[in-house]
Amino acid sequence: MIFLQLFLMLLVILVAAEIFTNALEHLGEKLKISEGVTGSIFAAIGTALPETLVPLLALLSSHGDAKTNHDVGVGAILGAPLMLSTLTMFIMAISVIGHRGLGGHLKPEKTGLIRDLDFFIFSFIFAGIALFIPHTSELARGLIAFLMVFSYFIYILMTIRASKKLVSEGHSTEASNPMFMERIGLPNNYLIISIQLLIGLALLIFGAKGFISGIEETSSILGISALILSMLIIPIATELPEKVNSIFWIRKGKDTLAFGNITGAMVFQGTLLPAIGILLTPWEPRKEVYLCIFITLLSSLWIRTLIHKSNIKVWHLGINGIFYFIYLYFALH
Repeated sequence: MIFLQLFLMLLVILVAAEIFTNALEHLGEKLKISEGVTGSIFAAIGTALPETLVPLLALLSSHGDAKTNHDVGVGAILGAPLMLSTLTMFIMAISVIGHRGLGGHLKPEKTGLIRDLDFFIFSFIFAGIALFIPHTSELARGLIAFLMVFSYFIYILMTIRASKKLVSEGHSTEASNPMFMERIGLPNNYLIISIQLLIGLALLIFGAKGFISGIEETSSILGISALILSMLIIPIATELPEKVNSIFWIRKGKDTLAFGNITGAMVFQGTLLPAIGILLTPWEPRKEVYLCIFITLLSSLWIRTLIHKSNIKVWHLGINGIFYFIYLYFALH
C-alpha cells in the first residue's frame, strides 16, 4: 500500500510541475521579463515552497522530541541545496544525453547563472562559519542571519534590474505551448494564469507532502538517524518539482530557465532557510553537517568555474553526480 502511495504522489508531482511551468511561461511572456527572472525568482520560489515548509514545520512544531525536530529541520535545510547542486544537475544532464550527447553544450545565459552561484556560495560559506559560533553568541549569529537574509533581497533587486537588458538581447520568456486552461476555452489573461499557477502549486505541495510521508514510513525500518534521513530522503521528494521543471525546460532547449530554476532555488534555500536554522537550532558542527556544506560548495564552485571559462558540456554535470555519491558514502559510514 505504501509503495502505491509513493507512485501516486510521484504522478501528482509530475502533473503539477507541468501545469505550473506551463502557466509560468505564459506569465513571464505577458510581463515581458527575461528567462532569468522567470526561472531564478518566480519558478525558484514557487517550486521551493514544499521543501521550505518541511523545516519550518519541524522547527516550529511543539510536538515530539525537540532534538529530533531540530535534526529534521537542519537536515531538510541543508539537504535541499546539496540535492540541487549535485544530483539534480546530474539528472538534468542525463535527460538530454540522447539529444545532445555527452559532449553536447548546455547554454544558459551566463551573467544570470554566475550571479546566482556567487550569491549562493557567499551565503553558504557564512552558513558554514556559523556552525563554529557558539549558540550562546546570539548577537554574532543574529548578524550572520541578517546578512544572509539581506543578501537575498539584494539578489532579487539585481536579477530584476538585469531583466530589461536581457530581454533586448533575446532572452525574453516565451511560452512554447498554449496554456492548459486556454485549451478548455478560458481566456489567456492574468487571472486565469494565476488560477492555473495556484492549482499547480497546490498539487506540488500536496504531492510532495504525501511523498515525504511515504518515504519516511518506508525508510523507518532502515534505522537511519533523523538528520541523515532528512538530508538524503526528504529532498528526494521536496526537490522533485525543481528536477521535473528543469528537465521539461532543458529538453525543450530552454537552458536558461532550466538552470535558473535550480540555481535560483539554491539562492533562496542557501540564504533564507539557513538563516532560520542559525536562529532556531543549535546549528552545531557534526560530521554529516559540515561534510554536506563542503560537498555543496565544491559542486557549486565546479559549475561556477565552468560557466566562467566556457559553456557547460553535458558530461561536466556527471561530476556533480559523483559529488553526491561521495557524500552518500561518507555520511552512511
